[in-house]
Formats: sequence, structure tokens, C-alpha cells
Amino acid sequence: MSHFKRNLITTALPYANGPVHIGHLAGVYVPADIYVRYLRAKGEEVVFIGGSDEHGVPITIKAQKEGVTPQDIVDRYHNLIKKSFEEFGISFDIYSRTTSKTHHELSSAFFKKLYQEGKFIEKTSMQYYDEKAGQFLADRYITGKCPHCGNERAYGDQCEACGTSLSATDLINPVSAITGNTPQLKETKHWYLPLDQYENWLKEWILEGHKEWKSNVYGQCKSWLDNGLQPRAVTRDLDWGVPVPIEGAEGKVLYVWFDAPIGYISATKDLTPDWEKYWKDKDTRMIHFIGKDNIVFHCIIFPAMLKAEGSYILPDNVPANEFLNLEGDKISTSRNWAVWLHEYLEDFKGKQDVLRYVLTANAPETKDNDFTWKDFQTRNNSELVAIYGNFVNRAIVLTHKYFGGLVPERGALNDYDREVLAEIPAIIDRVEKNLENFHFREALKECMNLARLGNKYLADTEPWKLIKTDEARVKTILNICLQITADLTALSEPFMPFSAAKLRGFLNMEPLVWSKMGAEVLPAGHRINEAGLLFDKIEDEEIQRQLDRLQATKKANELANVKAAPAKENITFDTFQQLDIRAGKIIAAEKVAKTKKLMKLTVDTGIDQRTVVSGIAEYYTPEEVIGKQVSILVNLEPRNLKGIDSQGMILMAENADGSLAFVSPEKDVMPGSEIR
Repeated sequence: MSHFKRNLITTALPYANGPVHIGHLAGVYVPADIYVRYLRAKGEEVVFIGGSDEHGVPITIKAQKEGVTPQDIVDRYHNLIKKSFEEFGISFDIYSRTTSKTHHELSSAFFKKLYQEGKFIEKTSMQYYDEKAGQFLADRYITGKCPHCGNERAYGDQCEACGTSLSATDLINPVSAITGNTPQLKETKHWYLPLDQYENWLKEWILEGHKEWKSNVYGQCKSWLDNGLQPRAVTRDLDWGVPVPIEGAEGKVLYVWFDAPIGYISATKDLTPDWEKYWKDKDTRMIHFIGKDNIVFHCIIFPAMLKAEGSYILPDNVPANEFLNLEGDKISTSRNWAVWLHEYLEDFKGKQDVLRYVLTANAPETKDNDFTWKDFQTRNNSELVAIYGNFVNRAIVLTHKYFGGLVPERGALNDYDREVLAEIPAIIDRVEKNLENFHFREALKECMNLARLGNKYLADTEPWKLIKTDEARVKTILNICLQITADLTALSEPFMPFSAAKLRGFLNMEPLVWSKMGAEVLPAGHRINEAGLLFDKIEDEEIQRQLDRLQATKKANELANVKAAPAKENITFDTFQQLDIRAGKIIAAEKVAKTKKLMKLTVDTGIDQRTVVSGIAEYYTPEEVIGKQVSILVNLEPRNLKGIDSQGMILMAENADGSLAFVSPEKDVMPGSEIR
């Protein structure tokens, strides 16, 4: 595979202020796990490193909103994320966290070494300070009006309405998110990594030395380097994070982008006492799996940090993916527009591999891609069930039916048999080449081609027809089908480990190493177990439930963004007193014929029983409203509606989407009670 003795595979550390969603999985964790499982099957030495990124401002903001500590937040989400990954089959050798003692010690030592060797520059700058809170404000702690689009709630680092990157000082009328006060600019000192000093080295290392990197990664790096690099702060004024370990830096922590990648090193140190051979030995190949928003950190900033420190190896490849959208819209944690992994595992029990399969088949490898629930259903039903599942099920069932569950002997081969058998190593070779080049989508397609090959061979040879006239031929056909099935256990294991294990159970076989595929793996006379369903059909109702959930989220987001109508002009108290509003009770109701909206109500007002025509029929049935307490304006001039005299008006609250709700007393009151 390569000249390296061992492999160090890292995945971007998910931020511990929320759960993991399908965008994270498609971008980082599924491709990384596929690659690691492939390396293990090949007999390569590999460690697979993951962990939670637990420092930074978004965590402190969430903690403040919920009235808990940042540690409470990261404990909750670290445990949820770790459990979800385990259940989903992401096979980390360690899943660590950046609040660990090892991480704090290692990050401090890393900073201190660079500091003592003069690798940082000190700079004083003006930064917003909240006098009332007694602290400097990180960009996310400042909101104000976006100078580009006028959004009143832009953050100090970005306007989420128009997507423009901002500095806090760009905002119009900035406000502290902590106290609501107007912050003041105040002088503060920080330490910076002078990236500009590493620019020429980075150009040579990346642009000349790594032309094999994926085009989206190489292109983004080239763009950054062509625009020129600037010094970047490695410290922040914050009380949550790794304290800056030098005198005069009280109240400051290491910037989260600086300490987070060091988390890969600290996790490896927690995993093994031999951690240095993975980080400092030139015979180790290091690969970072990340999303496109992390390219600059893993290709430019972290390598510059490692180069400055001097004793660490550099990444050999950074196969970053682009973004996955959901039903045509960007996945957004803040808008709850996502398919959350822990919810998927609850809703689709035992179907981890279906999601792994769909996310790989639809992976955003060089451009953004879209996940839809209909595509998820189609790929499961038309590919996993109808091709893969159908083939292995028929091969096993027929073996039990004709040969008592014993693998039959292979007899003389004809040209078609030889053609099929020759295609098996060719498919395996194509899967391998694609995996080596991080083309996971193509690799999966080739893996499925092996199931397609078996399916077609079985359909073409029709052993169920031959059994009466040529049992020897049927033995050969089913022997070949069972060998293909055995190969599928190994070939599909990196992509669908749960199904591969299940299939091995059906075939009563041990895990198959990569190099043994393509041979006659199952000997004649080997007993196989009864077949079960590898995959089952996903019905329309299950998909509709997911679409309904997303629709409800969309509606909630629309309502959240709608501002209340401005207040009308003031009226005098005397004018208000002229309104006679009473508590009433609906005692009869019927829809008004030939209308969509109108309902005829009989209301006990305490003064009398009167008829009121109300436009509520789209939102309530007559049966629902009988007995309901309402607020009624009783001194409204009568009005004829569709031939009915309406004597009053029922007060309703109109939601942003136009839906209506009764304005009712909180508890039962006598009809006729005045509402003041």
C-alpha cells in the first residue's frame, strides 16, 4: 500500500455543544471509519483517534443560556456523542476529550515550548469590554446591526443572514450578549503565531509537495496562500479553556483553534505509552479526516504549529469533504434543521448500515450534496433490499433447499462461470484503488457491483429450473454464488460492518482477511446457517414521519423569524372603556353552509343567549368549540353575514401563519364576567 510502517488516522473533533448530525457523519466520520476498517482488513498497523472539542465561546454561551456550567454542557454532549458513535459503529481506538488532564498538560507544554523559543509575537489591540460583566467579549458575545444587509442580530464574527464574515468592530450599535450593555473598546495583549513567516515553506510543502491532494482541498489552500497569510492570535480573554501557562497572562486561555488539534496528540498519549512513535516517527503516515470548514486549520495552521515545534511529523493527506445539505437546505444546528444521529438510531433501530450506505453513496466528496428522505428510502428498497439482500438470501435459501445447508462441490466450469469468476478480483481491485485514493462513493459502487454480479449470475443460470435435470450444474452454480457471498462479507465490511457481521453469521464463517477474497473461501461440505433478512423494506409511513418532523421544524423557524405587527396608534382610556368585553360560553355551533371559514355560534353572554358568526371554521370543528369559554365583545353593532345577524365578536389571537386561537379566561368564570 505505501512505504509507511503504520497509520495515524484522526477525525475532526465534534464541538460538544450539541449532538452529531448527518452532515458531520457524511463529511468526516463515515469516510474515516471506512478507511480505517479497510486498513485493518489489509493487516496494516493503524490507530484511529477521535474526541470532543470542549473549549470555546459557543459552549460558554450555551451554558449561560441554560444557567449551568460549561462543564455541565460538555459532559452532557460528550457522553451523548460518544454513545452515538459507538452505536453507529465508528470504530475509534480512543474517543477522548479536550477537558482531560493529559490534554491540558500537553497543550500547555506545547505553547510553553514555542513561547520559550520565541516562536510567537506579542501584540496589543483594542477589544470590546463589558464593564458590567467585568470581562472582554469574544466576537460571539457581541451582536449588532450588519453593515452589509442590515440584519439587527448579526454576531461579531459573522452575519448569519447574509453569510458575511465580520469583525466585532464592523457592527453598527454593538451590544454585549451578556448584559445588553454597549461595550467599550479596551486595550488587551495577546500572543500570535506569525503565519506569514511560514508562507514560503507552506507553499513549497503543499503546492509543490502535495499535488495529489483532493482538488477541493488543494484549491482552498492555494487560495489562502495566494492571498497572503497574517499572524493569528493563539490566546483569548476567556475563563473557559486551557489557561495560558506564562506570567502576565492571567484571565487568558489558549484559543480553541490552537488547543483543539493538539487534542489528537493528547488522545494518542492517553491511548498508548508509545504515542511518540505515531507522532514523531517518519515511518508513520498521518491522515486527517475533516469537513471543508476545517481545511485551513488542518492544512495551514496546525502544520505551521507542528513545524514551529520541530519534533512532530506532518500530515500526509487531508481528504476533506464538502457539505451535505438536507432536503435542499443547509444543515443548521441553530435552526434545528438536521437529522440527528441519536434520533436516527432511535427511529431506525438496527438500521445503522442503511444510513452509512446512503451517506457514502451520496457523499459530498468534491462538492456539496443533498440528503433527502425519499432517496434514503429508494436506495434501501431498490439497492440494499432488492440487489444485495435478495442475492444472498436466494443463494443461502437454495443451498438449504437442495443440499441441506451444506456448501456443494464445484464441478466443471463453463465460459460464463469463468467470466463471472474472473470479474470478482477485478471488482476487488477497483474497490481497493478507489479506497486508496479516498474515492469512497466509487468504492461503494464497485462493492455493490459484486452483489449485482451475483444477482445477475443467479438470475441468468436459473438453478431452480435446472435442479430436476442437472444437479451437478446446480452444485457448481450455488458454490460460485456462496463464494461471492463470502467475499461480500469482507468487501462490504468497511462500508456496512453490521450487515457484514450478520452475513458471516448466516454463512457460519470467521472474518475474512482482505487478501483471501476471490479464492474458494467456503470449502465443500461446510455447513451454513439458515438465512435471515439482511435488510428490510422501509415503508412510506416511516419516511413521512421524518418529513413531517422537518416540516414542523421549518414552520417553527418561520414563526420564530416573524416579527409582531407594529402597535397601532394610541387611544384614550375613555375610548377603551367604551368596549364591553365579557366572558361567554359557546352552547351551540354549526358550519355556515357554502362557506369555508364561517361558523354560526350560540353564546351565553350572561346577559342573554345570542348568535355570533365567526371565521374559525378552518381551525375548529363545531364539536370542538361547544362548551368553550370565550371572550366576546357584546356591544358591537350587529352585522348580517350570509343572511345571519351576528350580534358581537369573539376575540381570537392570530398566529403569524394565520391560524386562530381563542382568547379564553385561565380558569372557569361565570358567563357575563367583565373583561377589563
